[in-house]
Amino acid sequence: MTDDTSPAETQVETPLTEKVEAILLVIDEPIGLVALAAAVGAPVAAVRQTLETLVADYDGEGRGPRRGFELREVGGGWRLYVREDHDDLVAEFIGGQAPARLSQAALETLAVIAYKQPVTRSQVASIRAVNVDSVVRTLLARGLITELFADSETGAINYGTTDALLQHLGINSIDELPPISPLLDDGADGFDEGVVR
Repeated sequence: MTDDTSPAETQVETPLTEKVEAILLVIDEPIGLVALAAAVGAPVAAVRQTLETLVADYDGEGRGPRRGFELREVGGGWRLYVREDHDDLVAEFIGGQAPARLSQAALETLAVIAYKQPVTRSQVASIRAVNVDSVVRTLLARGLITELFADSETGAINYGTTDALLQHLGINSIDELPPISPLLDDGADGFDEGVVR
């Protein structure tokens, strides 16, 4: 008797844990349980159980060691974070890796955040008409912007500038920034009611 099983039929289904971890590694903002379940194509209850298992595993409650990162539910969603114990180490590493100058894309993104804050990443992307994920990560790593709060309805993180930016610019307040040029359409209606278009 011959085996008529095709290679596609013999493939083993990827474990749900691996799928969930893969998504968690690439997200920049907390992902809700329902959205995560849709992304991995699994029932919400199974994804919830998987998340609880991962939290325990990363905390060293299983057979493995405690990890340098943790899985937390924040702002109605789930995301991987560096453990607080290692914040100084990671900040020092990132600070040593940061280039001396900001790119044009980083400067443009920083300007949008400075003038529009609090603002979400998607709002910045809409204004600039480009993906700003990596630029926002760079600005966060450089300490020029910070996560202010998560929107209670969408879970989207709102960003704003830091005191470090004020120090670099030599100003005391964002109010001291020059007005947006009345000759340029910045693509963001409602910046300032008094701006002439």
